[in-house]
This record gives sequence, C-alpha cells and structure tokens, in this order.
Amino acid sequence: MLELAEIFQRYGPAYRTKFADRMPPSHLAAMQAIERCRTEALGGHVYQCPACGDLEYSYHSCKNRHCPKCQHEAATHWLAQQRALLLPVPYFLVTFTLPEELRPLARSHQRLMSNVLFQTSAAALQTLALDPHYLGGQIGMVGVLHTWTRDLAYHPHVHYLVPGGALSPEGSQWFSPRSEAWLVPVRALSRLFRGKGKAALTTAGLCEPVPSQVWHKAWVTHCQPAGTGTAVLAYFAPYIYRIALTTNRLETLEDGHVTFRFKKRRSAGWKRLTLPAETFIHRFLQHVLPRRFSKVRSYGLLSPSRRKGLPQLRTLLAASPSNDLVPQHTPPPDRPPPHPVPEPQRRCRTCGGLLVFLVRLSPHPREPP
Repeated sequence: MLELAEIFQRYGPAYRTKFADRMPPSHLAAMQAIERCRTEALGGHVYQCPACGDLEYSYHSCKNRHCPKCQHEAATHWLAQQRALLLPVPYFLVTFTLPEELRPLARSHQRLMSNVLFQTSAAALQTLALDPHYLGGQIGMVGVLHTWTRDLAYHPHVHYLVPGGALSPEGSQWFSPRSEAWLVPVRALSRLFRGKGKAALTTAGLCEPVPSQVWHKAWVTHCQPAGTGTAVLAYFAPYIYRIALTTNRLETLEDGHVTFRFKKRRSAGWKRLTLPAETFIHRFLQHVLPRRFSKVRSYGLLSPSRRKGLPQLRTLLAASPSNDLVPQHTPPPDRPPPHPVPEPQRRCRTCGGLLVFLVRLSPHPREPP
C-alpha cells in the first residue's frame, strides 16, 4: 500500500532543495517526522516467538499531528472528553469560511490569519446571541479549524458545534432558540463576520493588498441543526490530529505523479486526481499548521474557565420544560476505571504463538530539519 512517507522519501529531498528558503520550520519538521514514522530511525521494540524463533520489530510513531498514521489514541481521548461536556439540548453546526480573495494572505500570514478567522467568527456569533431579539444570553461553542477541501485544495474555514440556547446574564434562565432549525439569522451573521474581519485586518495593517470587492460581497456562513452533537464530534475528532488524507486514499505513485481518490460534495462515487509529486507535496504542506498553534478552541459557556459551572447548568436544563423531549446525555465519570484494560498480547504472524519482549531499540540521532 502506498504511504505518504514513501512520497516524501522519494520526492521530498528535491522539494526541499527547491523551496527550502521559503518553507516554514513547521513544514520541514512535518516532512521529517512523517518520513521517519514507524521506521528504525525512531527506535522501537523487538519481540521474539519462543515457539518458532521468529523476530518481530515494532517501531515507534512520530506523533506529529499532521501524520496520517498517528494520533488515533489522542483523537479518541479528545472525543471522550468532548462528549462528557455535551448538554441535553439540540445542537447546531455553524461554519464560517474565509473569502477566496483572502486566501493568498492567509497562506503568507498563516498564524495571524488563522487567529483572525477564529476571533472574528466567534465574536460575531457571540454578539448576535447576546442580542435579545435572538437569544439574549451567553452561548457556548467548540470550534475546529479546517483548511482543506476533499481534494486538498486550500479552503480555510471554522466549524463550531453550538448548544441550542443561551444562558441569561444573571445565570438563572435558559433561553431556547425559536425553533429546532434556527439559531441566529445567517445573513446578519455574515455581515457581522465581514465587519469584524475588516476591522481586524485594518488593525493588523493588512488591508492594503486585499481586493476592495471582498468588503462588498457576502462572506459565507452556514448554520444547520446537528442533533445531540455526537455525530459532529465524531466527524471532528479524526481531523484534529491529522490532515484530511488517509493512507487508504493514496493509490499510485508512477512516473513522478501521485494519484489519490476523494469524494466530491453531494456525490456518492469516488473521484481520482493525479498530480505531479511536487504539486501533491505542496498541497499537503499548505495545511500544516505553525508549531503549537491550537486548531481547537472553546468559547463562552464551554470555555475552560466556565466548565466548572456545567453541572449547575445541567440541573437548570433538567428542570426546563423545553428540554423534556431532548435525549439526555450522561457524561462518563472523570476518574479512570479501577482496573486499567491490559495491552493486548502480541502474537507471532508465522505460528500464532505469544511473542516475548526481547530488546528495546534506541532512536537514531535526529537530523536538523
């Protein structure tokens, strides 16, 4: 099976030679980590089968958040944490998309523009929610930054999972939305998002290179019901610790070209796209985020500083007649189970016998990216 590491190993050196002076450190580090992932370069463990004498090597993962082979356990842990925070109310999925005219600016000022996208979209949604004409209180939201389409094109947008309702300013009443299909007016949200975006870029001194028509067009916002929120969290989780390209979507590497498959939106079948290896690497790397940049952020009632009040809020919601028909979600206990689940025993691929740990392999010295 073709893997991303093989593409990087074969064509990465030429790519780095050509673009090294323009590549940020995060791109170089991601390439090196993916190339070394689950190879002897990162060290590992050796097991032996007492029955047939066969050896089995288990190499360590790179744990880079952009690696398609890593971080499954981290994603599972994050999903469990977020499910524990779910409230017994209907949820909404609200999406804010950066206009096409601003995407070149977002590429060249990745950290700043991603922060602007988060800050302006969250502020726009919170401002409308506080308006007594709509909800009239404080909402909560969990936002996840995505920068890709299914064919890995650059398309920065933020998804927010939002509980349907708001807490009154004094904290004694829960205001539900007008209907299960409506949270706030999307057109007003778009205008507010655009206005806050322009103000933020003006403050940052980045308005001059922006085409003027971007301030006169509608900025894409979308809001839709999301049930209890569990399905949306399950959609978020895999992409928090990697980019939207799984290994099983890579098909061939022939004559310097990479072919991978993807599903077009609202299409049932798979499409195939063939790109020169250099173009493919560029498409992948443009989604690698700066080091320590947080692509998941929580606001309002779900912000870390407010989570201690969630049990009290659940009590308030349980007493609210408007939530009688909402499926109740019981969060799992915070403490770990009394008896940890043991790691499954390794078996020999040749005879099926139990493997015995033999020796630990040390990683090779890491080369500077």
